[in-house]
Amino acid sequence: MSEQQAHENIYDRFAQVTKQTRELVANMEQLQNQITSVLEQNVELSIENDHLRKVIKKMKDQNGEPQLSGSRQNLKELYQQGFHVCNEYFGKRLAPGESCAFCTDVIFGHDADQAK
Repeated sequence: MSEQQAHENIYDRFAQVTKQTRELVANMEQLQNQITSVLEQNVELSIENDHLRKVIKKMKDQNGEPQLSGSRQNLKELYQQGFHVCNEYFGKRLAPGESCAFCTDVIFGHDADQAK
């Protein structure tokens, strides 16, 4: 192969790699735009979801259901996920179908203000 052909071959390969790189950059820009769009939609839906949860909670509170304090609500959620929240077994897993009177007393028991 002559030196002239070798230089042309290198130039052709370089041009091909440059073209592929430009196509790759264009594809990456499209992916970045799609990811940005999905993330924006995710944030919007998260905000809407939080808002709807607050509205549902407010509606439940207005319907006369007993209202738990924030800390007791957190304990209730932990209990519903299968963990003890009582002093005796705090943090241990509940057996499937098991309930704990100590836990329910901690969650739904009387507040110190109500006992006075």
